[in-house]
Amino acid sequence: MPLLEPKPGALGPRVRKAPAPDRIPGLLAKGTPRRLREELTELLGPEKVLSKLSDLVRYASDASPYRFLPQVVVVAEDVDDVSAVLSYARGKGREVVFRAAGTSLNGQAQGEDILVDVRRHWVGTEVLDGGARVRCGPGTTVVRANAALAPHGRVLGPDPASAVACTLGGVVANNASGMTAGTTRNSYRTLSSLTFVLPSGTIVDTGAPDADTALARAEPRLCSGLLALKAEIEADAELTARIRAKHALKNTNGYRLDAFLDGTTPAEILRGLMVGSQGTFGFISEVVFDTLPLDRAVCAGLLFFPSLTAAAAAVPQFTGAGARAVELMDGNTLRASVSVPGVPADWAELPDGTAALLVEFRAPDTVALEAYERAAATVLDGLETVAPVASADNAFTRDAGRINGYWKARKAFVTAVGGTRPPGTTLITEDFAVPPDRLAEACAELLDLQARHGFDTAVAGHAAHGNLHFLLAFDAGDPADVERYAAFMDAFCKLTVERFDGSLKAEHATGRNIAPFLELEWGPRATELMWRTKELLDPEGVLAPRIVLDRDPQAHLRGLKTIPAVERIADPCIECGFCEPTCPSGDLTTTPRQRIVLRREMMRQAPGSPVEARLLEAYGYEAVDTCAGDSTCALACPVGIDTGALMREFRHARHSAGEERLAALAARNFRAVEAAARLALGAAGRIGERIGDRALERLTGLARRAVRPDLVPEWLPEIPAAAARRLPRTVRADAAAVYYPACVNRIFGNPAGEPGPSLPEAVVAVSARAGRPVWIPDDVAGTCCATIWHSKGYRRGNELVANRIVEAAWEWTNGGRLPLVVDASSCTLGLARDVVPYLTGGNRELHAALTVVDSLVWAADELLPRLEVLRRVDSAVVHPTCSMRHLGDEEKLTAVAAACAEEVVVPVDAGCCAFAGDRGMLHPELTASATAREAAEVTARPFDAHLSANRTCEIGMERATGRAYVSALLALERATRP
Repeated sequence: MPLLEPKPGALGPRVRKAPAPDRIPGLLAKGTPRRLREELTELLGPEKVLSKLSDLVRYASDASPYRFLPQVVVVAEDVDDVSAVLSYARGKGREVVFRAAGTSLNGQAQGEDILVDVRRHWVGTEVLDGGARVRCGPGTTVVRANAALAPHGRVLGPDPASAVACTLGGVVANNASGMTAGTTRNSYRTLSSLTFVLPSGTIVDTGAPDADTALARAEPRLCSGLLALKAEIEADAELTARIRAKHALKNTNGYRLDAFLDGTTPAEILRGLMVGSQGTFGFISEVVFDTLPLDRAVCAGLLFFPSLTAAAAAVPQFTGAGARAVELMDGNTLRASVSVPGVPADWAELPDGTAALLVEFRAPDTVALEAYERAAATVLDGLETVAPVASADNAFTRDAGRINGYWKARKAFVTAVGGTRPPGTTLITEDFAVPPDRLAEACAELLDLQARHGFDTAVAGHAAHGNLHFLLAFDAGDPADVERYAAFMDAFCKLTVERFDGSLKAEHATGRNIAPFLELEWGPRATELMWRTKELLDPEGVLAPRIVLDRDPQAHLRGLKTIPAVERIADPCIECGFCEPTCPSGDLTTTPRQRIVLRREMMRQAPGSPVEARLLEAYGYEAVDTCAGDSTCALACPVGIDTGALMREFRHARHSAGEERLAALAARNFRAVEAAARLALGAAGRIGERIGDRALERLTGLARRAVRPDLVPEWLPEIPAAAARRLPRTVRADAAAVYYPACVNRIFGNPAGEPGPSLPEAVVAVSARAGRPVWIPDDVAGTCCATIWHSKGYRRGNELVANRIVEAAWEWTNGGRLPLVVDASSCTLGLARDVVPYLTGGNRELHAALTVVDSLVWAADELLPRLEVLRRVDSAVVHPTCSMRHLGDEEKLTAVAAACAEEVVVPVDAGCCAFAGDRGMLHPELTASATAREAAEVTARPFDAHLSANRTCEIGMERATGRAYVSALLALERATRP
């Protein structure tokens, strides 16, 4: 064990209640049973089998209210792996469940035996026919696919609120639709073809010209059975009419029996059946969608009404006027949305009965949009809206910022409302549809039903399609509260079916939640056909048992998860998974959601239990050490949960008193530390020239093993030479700004082989060239933005450095009269925001007077308009840093790059590089994993320039791509040099 390895107990829960009834028993503390682990490892290889307890726990939870612990997790890389797992399961009598994003709301991505991760290695998009079609891997998110289609003016039909996180395999498997898809733009209607693996292992590509011939050869019994079921259904006129009527509404409850009516061949029938099958018929390995026009002319309005029923009554008028989307939000939803950045604060004061409609019109051009606007105005004139708060203007707008704000509030429905639920309660998201012309009546009945059962729920939905969602919160550890929920569900399902002949699941799919009520909605005849279809496709019952079909009337009450209180910053988490696509460690160790899931399981346990001990052993590396700390999870989370901040707190908790003292000593003497770092770089460079980079890597590797990997950096060949000891000479007189070269740019020089000038020289030169000269204070050496201490959780050192830099900056800028230009985006963020909580009261006042400007903003706003570009390279690729995302400065990077290159490319898969100061040297595997997709995109073609705005991020991207990245300010200086 390394000398300074922290004790796992330092991360143990401080306060907790009695052990939870759904805690994982100690018998499972060792993880996957040995025999199962060994057999799958022999079959697939050790890197594809996750068997530690921490692996099983982090995959046990998803966005649903259920929790089931798998016995093993398999990370499948290709269809051969999937076929091998299915063959193994058939031979051993085991069960298999597929999981991608884990955003499903009804437990359909959870299993109790073999769980197969089909997200990590299944990402990919190929635009076909000029954008008319698109081929995607099942692990591709909706947002990622639409980003590839946008340049072609096309878009996918399905548009679920979870588009940032949900993957297309799950979208198809659940027939998820969203705001505008309805029954005409969903997966069932817009799929061109599918490739999938049947439980038998047979691979079917419905788009192949010989699809039916190949299927008949491989699966003759299946083909004949499908055609027999088709004939049986078509011979029953009453059943046929019933199936058509049920799917005239949005409906994802049960299987798509209309596939037997719409398909003429076995392959066509299977294509339809796979949509909405929820992983019970096979594994979808590839999807090809027919795309739709991306109508770019948009107007929208948020209209307030005195009651939910009044708002619902107005819906048909807007749909009749041609609205693409009409979204309903009740008062609870609107008030909860104030936690979403950008939502007006006065929504918190909305009266209880208030409701709103978000109405959007889309058109291919402004002429068509104007016609819609006239129609919308006519409808609006005839309605009685209310304006209970100042921000409620009840007007339509074309302003993209306001429209995006409206949609941000609407899409945050589940997470925002879930974040305000009582502590310790579990969240249930219900989803049903009624005939649109009966929506107002359904709203009134729903409100009455909720009141009778003691629920104060939030309601929202796709009102244009008669589709409503509502949320229930209850204590899953309290039998009486579970019984209250059960009674409500019985009454709600009967009301929906018997009063409205509605759909019990309009777009979230049956899952475990509605399986016991399937026959109530569909009747015995159709339900029996669904069972027979399942038995025909999966005769051995290998795939996802108890999902969709379950004869247990209490199945929806089994596996409900408790939500124990954890650290306050994480308590609002409903485990939705929106944070996961942005997390740089997601493919290496854990995601923000999984870090919280693991924490909650510790809280469920009795103190000192074997399960808690195992989880704590793993948590240090898997959660704390490999968190980049970039906090982009907070940007992705609709309610801003910052798991990065929580991990920094845990880093602080693990520090010994001696470590904290040493960090504070380094803070007090940072001038010497900075000089020593330059000397060390110079010495390492000279040593490397003599003995080579590999020898240096071995030497630092020995030190890391002896001391602690999280303290001793690994030598990387991409680490540049030391920066010059002296900064450029400047004068204070007539300076337009104070220039603060960040310590990282005072320590690290340019990449190897990259000619001068240095970054400080370039900033000084290009600023003077634009007539906006900058001044570098003489005493910047030994100062720092405090990000080093902040990211590592060294609290006292952070306080010392933060207060020192603010006091110095106030003096440099003459009390804030001059802007402070910072040449590293992470340092800009640190100085502008991160230092504030650590300042004294007096220094907070000084900080409030400062104007901290990133060098990219300085260049784009102050320099570019005054510069003449004399030369451009042909192409440049840029790496937006996570700090730019926090600051909202990403477009400034592309603006500066566009001045320097004819073509500027922002990789679709650009994300946090996870180098995170020195974390990429402490854990190089983290940066390798975080940058893999972006690097593949960058290296797929040549570029003349590779630009960013943070030196350590540039080092990380050079390591990932083998191409030297530099600051965009260096490129700008060259482009404008006389």
